[in-house]
Amino acid sequence: MTFPIRQRSSTARGAAYVEAGEGEAVVLIHGVGLRLEAWEPQIEHLAASHRVIAVDLPGHGGSSPIAQGSGLAAFVEWFQETLDDLGLDAANIAGHSLGALIAGGCTVAAPARVRRVALLSAIHRRDATAASAVTARAAAIATGIFDPTAPLARWFADECRPSDSYRLVEGWLAGVDSDAYATAYGAFAEGDDLYVERWPSVTCPALFLTGECDPNSTPQMTLDLAAAAPRGEARIVADHRHMVNMTAPDEVTTALRHWLTREV
Repeated sequence: MTFPIRQRSSTARGAAYVEAGEGEAVVLIHGVGLRLEAWEPQIEHLAASHRVIAVDLPGHGGSSPIAQGSGLAAFVEWFQETLDDLGLDAANIAGHSLGALIAGGCTVAAPARVRRVALLSAIHRRDATAASAVTARAAAIATGIFDPTAPLARWFADECRPSDSYRLVEGWLAGVDSDAYATAYGAFAEGDDLYVERWPSVTCPALFLTGECDPNSTPQMTLDLAAAAPRGEARIVADHRHMVNMTAPDEVTTALRHWLTREV
C-alpha cells in the first residue's frame, strides 16, 4: 500500500481536506500528530462507492491552528464548522484516536448531522493509572520539551517497525507543529469522559473498532462503548495496535464497508 502526499483544498475557515469519489459523504478525522494521509487505504477503497472527505486536524498537515489550549468541545465545534463549510448537513463520520473523540462528540452534540458514526482506537473511561499517565504526558508536551516520536512504541508492534506505515508516522510526528500538538494532546487527555454519559441516546449505527494489542485504546473500552450505544457494534482486530487503520487496512476497510451498509 502506497501513501502519496495528496494535494489539499481548504475551507473558508482554513481546514485542509482532500476529496475523492461520489455518493453519500463519509468524513474521516485522523489522530494527534498525524495527517489525513493516515486514512489513505480507506480513501482509496471507500471512494469507489462514496464521496470520501479526509480532513487535517487544526495545526496539522495543511489546516490552520485552533486557539492554543482549546479543549475537546472546541475541536467538536471546529469540526461542525468544517461540515458547514463543506456544505454537509449530515454525513457518515469516522474518527481515529482524537478523531474518534471528535466524531463521538459531534454525534452526541449534533445527532442530526451524523448518519452513521465509527470510532477507531477510541478512548473510553480511562482508569486512574491510565488517566494519570496521559495527564503527565500532556503536561510534559505543554512545556515544549518532549520527544514527539515517543508514542511509536505504543502504536506499533515491533514487527511493524521496518514498514512504510511506521516510517510515515515517525516522520509526521517528528515534523508536527509543537503548539498544535500540545493543544491537540491536551484535548485528547481530558476528553474521554466529556460526552460519555450521552452514548445511550445515540440512535444511529455505530461501529467501534480497535486493535487487540492496543495498550491505551483497549478492546474492553471498545466493547464498553458498543454496549453503551443502542446500535453499537464492536470489532477487535487481532494482533494489531493503535495504528490499525494503516497496519490492517483490509480488515478496517471491510469493517467500514459493512458499517456503511447498515440502515439509518
